[in-house]
Amino acid sequence: MRCPVCNNREISVVDTRPSEDDLSIRRRRECDKCQSRFSTVEEMELLDVIVVKSDGHREIYMRDKLESGIKMALTKRSYTRDNFHRLIHSIERDIQRKKSKEISSKELGEVVIKHLRSFDKVAYIRFASVYRDFRDVRTFEKELKKLGAK
Repeated sequence: MRCPVCNNREISVVDTRPSEDDLSIRRRRECDKCQSRFSTVEEMELLDVIVVKSDGHREIYMRDKLESGIKMALTKRSYTRDNFHRLIHSIERDIQRKKSKEISSKELGEVVIKHLRSFDKVAYIRFASVYRDFRDVRTFEKELKKLGAK
């Protein structure tokens, strides 16, 4: 890491604090050369998880891909950046709890749906309609009834 002001590599950590939700760590740093101070945030990253697609194709898990799919479902819905990050972290935590190097896209979709159901009901319906391939209005109605019953 380099100082954002003078580009020096000699940097000291002055303070370390966990975030409120314990999903990241904030570090206050100081450049040893120019004494400039800045903060960094460290987050957990899922590594070495392979997503197995329905056709058998395998690809490396990508957080960006997960985030963009969920953001699409959340279009024109109100949410905070912090709440969104908590949602992503809770989904990734569930993936890690499986303790497997591979997860099927079906399992991943179910994890997302489980978390979206409590995060935002409209986004849940949007995501589920694409993920579960709702083909007609009756399928929507059934899912809405299930959602209303809970």
